[in-house]
Amino acid sequence: MKQLIRIVVVDDSALMRKLLTDIINREPDMEVVGAAPDPYAARELIRALSPDAITLDIEMPKMNGLDFLDKLMRLKPTPVIMISTLTAAGSDTALRAMELGAVDCVAKPKLDLQRGLREAGEEIVEKLRMAAGARLRQPRAKPTSTAPRHPATPAAPRAPSSNIQHNRLIAIGASTGGTQALQTVLLGLPAEMPPIVVVQHMPPAFTEPFARRLNGICALTVKEAEQGERLRPGHVYIAPGDQHLALVRETGHLHCQLQSSERVNRHRPAVDVLFDSIAQLAAKRTLGVMLTGMGADGAQGMLAMKQAGAYNLAQDEDSCVVFGMPKEAIRAGAVDEVLPLDEIAAAILRQLAD
Repeated sequence: MKQLIRIVVVDDSALMRKLLTDIINREPDMEVVGAAPDPYAARELIRALSPDAITLDIEMPKMNGLDFLDKLMRLKPTPVIMISTLTAAGSDTALRAMELGAVDCVAKPKLDLQRGLREAGEEIVEKLRMAAGARLRQPRAKPTSTAPRHPATPAAPRAPSSNIQHNRLIAIGASTGGTQALQTVLLGLPAEMPPIVVVQHMPPAFTEPFARRLNGICALTVKEAEQGERLRPGHVYIAPGDQHLALVRETGHLHCQLQSSERVNRHRPAVDVLFDSIAQLAAKRTLGVMLTGMGADGAQGMLAMKQAGAYNLAQDEDSCVVFGMPKEAIRAGAVDEVLPLDEIAAAILRQLAD
């Protein structure tokens, strides 16, 4: 008999603990082996039970979830799914949690908790399954609320800006683990770059703080994409949560088009929507990049780009938190090069200089 995935739930709300326990225990392949109201109780449970994954609230008594996560990832690294209320402050904290090593986050409903959690049940258990098999990253130093504009982090070798073809386009897709993977790639790129468009699977309130945080540490200008805006060199455009990002050509230039149409591959924004639009418009001058993520979103769109003339890179298995999206793109025959995460920025620059 296959061993069950063992989960510990950590939340100061008794109702939340019960609802999460009920959702998880309904699944035939997982069980809640313990539930704790605060990090101190959680510490003892985790030490005694060695769970496969943990759900962790952020705002809790005695110690907040961020401080607890920092200690956990240093002393007993365990896959963690954050449960965060969708407020601006909560979203920023959840992003910092992922910098500290949390695998992913799920939005805690602000209203009608019972109904909202039932609706999110499939997402919760799917992410817990994925987390139980995820590759944990080495913890980073605890991030601060502000970051220097030009960090001392070593970057990938940079091609002289005079060699970069600025009339190109870079398109990136990512999901689980992608917040840190995208940061690694962008930190290795200079300000003098072609436009970069990104779909990172994220809840609605997370993408603006995410773009703002990246903008504070990258040489490039990073922002959330807006309806109708023209793509400009040196800019990174991140698809807003809960809206698809496609590209359209107007008056000879590429512009962002935001769509609230049906989910694709269970996602909105979906990588396939962006990549499909590029395949029809600008594939011959596009460099596609597939980073870590769960599922198969983007594989067919990346194949369409390749068939239309794009050159595509994918993150390799060893450096992925979850080798889902890159694996499916490789399996589809959509990828030209498979590289470790820390070599992708340099590969982008080589391709732009050719």
